Amino acid sequence: MVHTVNDTPVCAEQRPPLTRADLKADKPTWCPGCGDFSVLAIYQKLLEKKNLPQESIVTLSGIGCSSRFPYFVNTHSVHFIHGRILPFATGLSLSRPDLHPIVFIGDGDAYSIGGNHFDHCARKNVRLMVVVMDNQVYGLTKKQTSPTSPVGFKSKTDPWGSKVTPINPTKKLISSGATFVARTAASNPNHMLEMMEAALDHDGFSVVECFSECVQFNPGSFDAAVPRKGGAYPPVPEDHDVTNEEAAYALTREPFPGHFGIYFKVDRPTLNETEGGLAESPTSDTALKDVRQQLEASLRQLT
Repeated sequence: MVHTVNDTPVCAEQRPPLTRADLKADKPTWCPGCGDFSVLAIYQKLLEKKNLPQESIVTLSGIGCSSRFPYFVNTHSVHFIHGRILPFATGLSLSRPDLHPIVFIGDGDAYSIGGNHFDHCARKNVRLMVVVMDNQVYGLTKKQTSPTSPVGFKSKTDPWGSKVTPINPTKKLISSGATFVARTAASNPNHMLEMMEAALDHDGFSVVECFSECVQFNPGSFDAAVPRKGGAYPPVPEDHDVTNEEAAYALTREPFPGHFGIYFKVDRPTLNETEGGLAESPTSDTALKDVRQQLEASLRQLT
């Protein structure tokens, strides 16, 4: 493919490397101090470091504060409906193996309305990178209890304090079949870059759970993971076997905020490998004709 720089044709190998300036788009509109600023900066740094062809990068999101991402980065972008970005991203991943789809979603989008899609993307091992920016609150709708809000959290939907046990995202993802699961925090940008790069390099469904504080509606929620605020940022033990599922489960049972790093990482055939070539298979036309005939027969019965 021939590209141009200042209207001069150049080969892909000759193009100048991506810079942060190339990747900037609209000015972010989050509240001052929001953890999402840090995630955006690290995402741009990641793309700059990996130097992927800019036209091959697709930034996708659902609905929520974190899902404003596509407007703030200069790549192909999709801002989809609430909870449904993963099915869309699955179709993109399967149909366009030349692209790098990267999904950013919040805890509500990921684990509530989109929870079922998350489970099935994980078990199918779709070739996708997903960053869940967890702030333990529905921030866009001005403070409502989310699936990860702790017991006792007071919000507009639970003014008396939440009585419901929050989900354990890391445990849920491992049990659903995700082949890469890691935890990081927006307050630790160097570690966040390391985890996001490892997720991007993984061939399969890779998820980075990122604590991202909502300073407006849930301030101080992650102080326990910030050393300068009296908390601790314990890394995943060096002797942890990331391929051992039981060992990963043991880490997920640690008290909040748990450990930070890669919990689970295994190699397993992706859906892209096992089903990606079906459309080009000799039997695909016959199968489609059979489906069409069945649908037409059903319609005739209805009419």
